Amino acid sequence: MAQLLIELFSEEIPARMQLAAARDFERLFGAKLSVAGLSYEALKAYVGPRRLALVVDGLPKETAAVTEEVKGPKESAPAQAMEGFLRKVGLTQDKLVLENGVWMARIEKPGVKTADVLGEMLREVILSFPWPKSMRSGTSTFRWVRPLKRILFLFDGQVIPFELEGLTASNLTEGHRFLGSGQVLPVSDFASYQKALADNSVILDHADRQKIILEQAKAVCAEAGCELIEDQGLLEEVAGLNEFPVPLLGDMDPQFLTLPPEVIKTSMRTHQKYFSVGKATHDIFYQGQLTAGDVVSLGSNEKSPLHFVKLAPKFLITSNMKAVDGGAEIKRGNAKVLSARLSDGVFFWKEDNRQGNFDQWLKKLEGVTFHAKLGTMAQRVARIVELAQAIAPFVHADPAVTAEAARLAKADLASYMVGEFPELQGVMGGYYADAAGLKPEIANAIREHYKPQGPSDSVPEAAVSAAVALADKLDTLIGFFAIDEKPTGSKDPFALRRSALGILRILRQHNVRISLNELVGFWYKSLLIYAGPDRAVYVDTDNWRGSAGPRVAEGEGEIFDNYLRDFRQGLLESPVWVIPTDRDYDLDIMYEHVPNVPEVEGALLTFRGYGQVSTEIEDFMADRLKVQLKDEGHRFDVIEAVFALKDGDVVRQTQKIAALEAILKTPEGEDLLAAHKRAANILAAESKKGDLPKTEPRALPGAPAVESALLTRLNVAHRTIGMALEQEKYIDALREIAAMRENIDAFLDGVLVNAEDASVRANRLAMLKAVCDLSGEIADLSKIT
Repeated sequence: MAQLLIELFSEEIPARMQLAAARDFERLFGAKLSVAGLSYEALKAYVGPRRLALVVDGLPKETAAVTEEVKGPKESAPAQAMEGFLRKVGLTQDKLVLENGVWMARIEKPGVKTADVLGEMLREVILSFPWPKSMRSGTSTFRWVRPLKRILFLFDGQVIPFELEGLTASNLTEGHRFLGSGQVLPVSDFASYQKALADNSVILDHADRQKIILEQAKAVCAEAGCELIEDQGLLEEVAGLNEFPVPLLGDMDPQFLTLPPEVIKTSMRTHQKYFSVGKATHDIFYQGQLTAGDVVSLGSNEKSPLHFVKLAPKFLITSNMKAVDGGAEIKRGNAKVLSARLSDGVFFWKEDNRQGNFDQWLKKLEGVTFHAKLGTMAQRVARIVELAQAIAPFVHADPAVTAEAARLAKADLASYMVGEFPELQGVMGGYYADAAGLKPEIANAIREHYKPQGPSDSVPEAAVSAAVALADKLDTLIGFFAIDEKPTGSKDPFALRRSALGILRILRQHNVRISLNELVGFWYKSLLIYAGPDRAVYVDTDNWRGSAGPRVAEGEGEIFDNYLRDFRQGLLESPVWVIPTDRDYDLDIMYEHVPNVPEVEGALLTFRGYGQVSTEIEDFMADRLKVQLKDEGHRFDVIEAVFALKDGDVVRQTQKIAALEAILKTPEGEDLLAAHKRAANILAAESKKGDLPKTEPRALPGAPAVESALLTRLNVAHRTIGMALEQEKYIDALREIAAMRENIDAFLDGVLVNAEDASVRANRLAMLKAVCDLSGEIADLSKIT
């Protein structure tokens, strides 16, 4: 067994691409080895600022011999067919084997030296490497993330002959740009490679660099009586920026602490790649609210205290140098850069508070395009207001307060601070709302309405915040579906999957009892904001004059009244067009143009129909919720059984899944499935012969006792289950069905369902259908395995 070692040495690889590149290197090269039939014991990639390396242990020195079977002509085939086959496989007929009347060729392929196939593998991996961004160097057409400088390529201690774009493979690497010897370093295997790098101030493993940074940073902070505010994302990034990381603690002007802590942290993290540093203030038990300006540095739950820190006038940088002065000059230089950054922040903070006015900012949003097909940010805000106000009662929020919070939620996009720090949108709006003396629930809603922004982010807890957050995400999701900009495959440029997951989390956590169809209907009703004296809302229906035309857009006439009624009831399933009206148009001329509204000069917005969009949204959300529930540990067959009913109420779906899983863990679950299965199997067999009877089961004269008993039990079950469903006691409903097993078994064992008398047969089939229908509002039990 032998070892393979590869290093692709280049100019600096962007830190954000490094970990993905290591995974891709492992995946691509591992696939090439598998295709070639080369097994291995271990394969691992390493990545750093200037190198991407791969080591594979336990590779055979040559591939195994294989025997390939090639199917030939039949024994009865003409001679010409046999001659052609023999030419193809390069054998004589006496070397063929006859199997079941067909000639077979067995071709022995000897093993090849592993060293002879590795070069082509590496070439294919390099040329197809999926860098998010790459570049050409000089006049070459070859692309790599940054100019490739050197290729180390060793197998079993020997250099593999390899050439690419003027670079010849060798056994040489390089150490740290500044701290190394400055000489090329010869290596013979991974152990010598790792030692040579370590001796020249390069820590090869990204995980080791992270560990060193974290441990040393904590120690440096502790010595100064502070503590590091941990940030895993930043830790991964700075580990990709440094080959020999040295954490240094710097000082900043305490006057900058008058800024909101988010401004300081964002400036440090985003622009300078510094860690924030804090001083412990207090521990409290979680009560659902955080103190403004506090930073939670440790995780917690209801049984563990939250640990809060206040920002200290310090910062932690990670240098790629071990300076002779202990890093004093490095710290001074970085402090100057940070001071300049934060001075800008102070200016923006003062200007926004001095000149900032929510109404002025909202006015500016009229000139900001959200999306060419969805209008301006001001129009988006208007839709969000309508949505939030409609949602408010479902989350027990005050509609008026919710509408005001929604109206102001996006205003800070026009502020100086958010213009400089886009990451702080919403957060700064909350601060400005506090400064303006707005109600706390409005300020919190502005601050929280982007939540949750990912699986690790929290859901807004206050009712007003939840309503505005839902409205914001729904406008994004439904709006882009309405203009047919849906996610495709791995492409999701508008982060609609993230919006969908956020919507689901809010709906579930706040127990929001509303269907997805209703929410889509709310969005379409929000389009009424566009109707006015100078704008018409057209709906693509067969009756063009039934739309809100130029004259009736002002609210005149019965046509417009009927249109609004249908629109509010969500009954319009055709595309909606919003266009400006032209007072010079004759009404009949305008109607002639209506079928081609998207081509009409001055057309504003075009949306697909409610019906199609609603169905697509429901399916899209169902797919996301299924994954969410499966990740939470729910049974996949139970999920599929409940979702087969296409119930758009997310909370109700999760309740049904919980109830079904609970009963399936008990003996009653066996009775439930058995009762349903026997009835469903008979119905399935009969349906293949033709349509099933559509009659309701009834009492027939002379019916056997078991038949009468089942009918009586069915009538009682209908009432009992109906009441349980109304009260959403799904497990009670399922238990009632399970309790019918004895009656169902007695019925099927005691009568012939396929009776000669057609009316008897129809009635018995109707009884079995009624049995299956009992669970029809909870789940499709046929999907339970």
